[in-house]
Amino acid sequence: MNTYLIVKTLHIISATLMVGTGFGTAFYLFWANRSGSVAAQSVVSHWVIKADWWFTTPAVIFQPLSGLWMLYERGYTVSTMLEQNWVWMTIGLYILAGICWLPVVWLQIRMAKIAEQAHKENADTIPEPYWRYARRWELLGYPAFCATIVIYFLMVMKPI
Repeated sequence: MNTYLIVKTLHIISATLMVGTGFGTAFYLFWANRSGSVAAQSVVSHWVIKADWWFTTPAVIFQPLSGLWMLYERGYTVSTMLEQNWVWMTIGLYILAGICWLPVVWLQIRMAKIAEQAHKENADTIPEPYWRYARRWELLGYPAFCATIVIYFLMVMKPI
């Protein structure tokens, strides 16, 4: 069996999990927030955190390790890797996505705690701090998601 192709397959699967889980959980929390249902916000925000730990975090760790390993296996040295503009762009966009994602994780945890408390108290609405966190969560999500879409393009096309 070809180790390179196994790692490449796992790299593609982990990229799909990373972006797919991020987009999917964001989609559901975005709409749960607009539902007006405290119960929905509580449940969805709770599961968003779990999905991040179970799927996104391992993929975030595996992506750069497998990507660099594949480059090395294809004959790139550190210096030849650094000469490739698409590699630099990918690394830069990955860092940008990470800079956005880390505070998003913290915001999600805060949002889930607030929503859970509101649900336990049978509140009709979510308290204002939740909405402040939700606005930041959403604003950070847009550049992170766009960065990962461009990374997909760079990984496949290696254009520059």
